[in-house]
Amino acid sequence: MPVTLSYPGVYVEEIPSGVRTITGVATSITAFIGRAAQGATDADLDGPVIINSYGDYERNFGALDPNYPMGYAVRDFYLNGGSKAIIVRLYKGDASEAKAQIEVTGVPLEAATAGTWGNKLRVRIDNQVSADVAALYGLAAADLFNLTVRNMTTGAQESFLNLSVKESPRRVDRVLLAGSSLVRVSAPATAVPANMPNNPPAGKTVWDQDGTSAGVTGQAVDSAVLDATTYKGSESAKTGMYALKKTDLFNLLCIPADLRGGDTDTGVYQAALELCVARRAMLIVDPPSAWSSAGNVDLSTLNLSSVSARNAAVFFPRVIESDPARQSQLDTFVPCGIVAGIMARTDSQRGVWKAPAGLDASLNGVQGLSTVLTDDENGMLNPIGVNCLRRFPLSGPVVWGSRTLRGADLLADDYKYIPVRRLALYIEESLFRGTQWVVFEPNDDPLWAQIRLNVGAFMQNLFRQGAFQGKTPTDAYFVKCDGETTTQNDINLGIVNIVVGFAPLKPAEFVVIQLQQMAGQIQT
Repeated sequence: MPVTLSYPGVYVEEIPSGVRTITGVATSITAFIGRAAQGATDADLDGPVIINSYGDYERNFGALDPNYPMGYAVRDFYLNGGSKAIIVRLYKGDASEAKAQIEVTGVPLEAATAGTWGNKLRVRIDNQVSADVAALYGLAAADLFNLTVRNMTTGAQESFLNLSVKESPRRVDRVLLAGSSLVRVSAPATAVPANMPNNPPAGKTVWDQDGTSAGVTGQAVDSAVLDATTYKGSESAKTGMYALKKTDLFNLLCIPADLRGGDTDTGVYQAALELCVARRAMLIVDPPSAWSSAGNVDLSTLNLSSVSARNAAVFFPRVIESDPARQSQLDTFVPCGIVAGIMARTDSQRGVWKAPAGLDASLNGVQGLSTVLTDDENGMLNPIGVNCLRRFPLSGPVVWGSRTLRGADLLADDYKYIPVRRLALYIEESLFRGTQWVVFEPNDDPLWAQIRLNVGAFMQNLFRQGAFQGKTPTDAYFVKCDGETTTQNDINLGIVNIVVGFAPLKPAEFVVIQLQQMAGQIQT
């Protein structure tokens, strides 16, 4: 009882219902790994970066650039229905040359992120401050200064008033860290800036009190071409692809080739696949450039044949699109961003249990396919687990396959189909997060009943949405948690076992129409 019964009267008690709603997780948050012109890198405290539109990507990582194919994959993702993405920007090179260094009047500044974009910054400091404002912070007017930064490439400008190098709410390093996307203080400032002129000297990058240019003392360089080591990074330091361990959730992973027309290293794909298995995500694999025709397709070159390959899918061929950064010239691109966008679009329109393929799975923004496949060629690739991209009259280019890399007919894997695997991952992640309250609860019948109630309600909701086979809930799923699944020995070890089963919907790959002539009707 919550209260002690001490006086005669009526006592009111609230009894918990025992219902703990399990909320389904997102299904199409897509992570992209690669190089970019600017933005937080995998090793920075504020990386990876979550974006919600392609405009977000451009603001954080720069406009489309043929040197950085990841930007095109992200654009394709949003063109085809993507919503939320996570960007892991990798940088290979000397850390001391990564960010532009600027020394101006005792305040050592550096570009906020790595890359040559920082060499185009213009910085100005002046002392047009108010003594009254200084008094509010317990400082003298000479202790304050104003700082203006401009990116001469994009025209973006930031102004910060009443800064100081002394301990105060306006200490320059803290203010820039919290509010600037362009610059940071690279080392603790020790000297108070002297009086600055109101007008900058003409043609100077950075100006000081006597009107001479202090200049960019350290010219930044862009990242070198990425190698497998940079992609893999360090799991303990959470760099490279393991920077994704800093994020809460991702469902799809795309690793476009670092160079246009190139290939992603198979060793990178293998490491990424293991990461996807651990995080309950799907890896979208791009076809190697050597796959120029159906006869050249060789899955053994990917080295993705273990049981873990049920968390991966490959799509062939590459696509032809116009390149706005090259006056709309046509070029060949990898399809991973497009496929991820189609999966996101299908999830929002139909559900994660619907195959992201068919006439509705159109490839937006695509001018053509690098290889035109016939029905016979498609029939050769589909049984081995290669998903084809096809062009049909009226409907245009579409995704025409939905198998995982364990989808070969000979393997007879339980997770042959992408929608079945993604539905299982969705249920696993949702139940993993939705049953955390069970930990440390008394392990007996009342707890088991609550588990059955809450997990059953989650599965029933999916059944009502059409996620399972069967006409009744009994045919579609089951939830077991009782003395049969959790023995006394399990209880002694602190274990509660929950068994959940479901009957998945499988896509109709082959539609067979039987046509028969009717003989003349004979009266009998």
